[in-house]
Amino acid sequence: MLVSHILNEKGREVLGIQPDATLQDAAMVLTKNRVGALIVREGGRLAGIISERDIVRALAEAGAAALPLAVRTRMTSNIAVCRETDTIAEIMETMTRCRFRHMPVVEKGRVTGIISIGDVVKTRIDETMREAQALKEYIATA
Repeated sequence: MLVSHILNEKGREVLGIQPDATLQDAAMVLTKNRVGALIVREGGRLAGIISERDIVRALAEAGAAALPLAVRTRMTSNIAVCRETDTIAEIMETMTRCRFRHMPVVEKGRVTGIISIGDVVKTRIDETMREAQALKEYIATA
């Protein structure tokens, strides 16, 4: 199964934030939209990603004094991206090996979606259930 299948099912909406926004702003957007990461865009280009984990680490280090910090100070700027033609297995391996939970999908220099580890797991479970059902049907009609 391909990344494009996940995006077609879940949607392609990508929430973003500016690098000069505060960590408090980012936390509010994450909470309001019930997502775990935001794309950081600067001048229309992908500049990084900020996750709940990044904000928690900032709070652990600086306490409430971290909240007015700019997103750019805590975002991950060297991010791995994938393409819609990548397989779920490839994405799962990369996420596991690199220990991150969100990956932007980029086509022709434009962010077309974001994939979370939850999306990958859900897709794999659904795929496994379909395969099991097909095997049961095959055995029943053999």
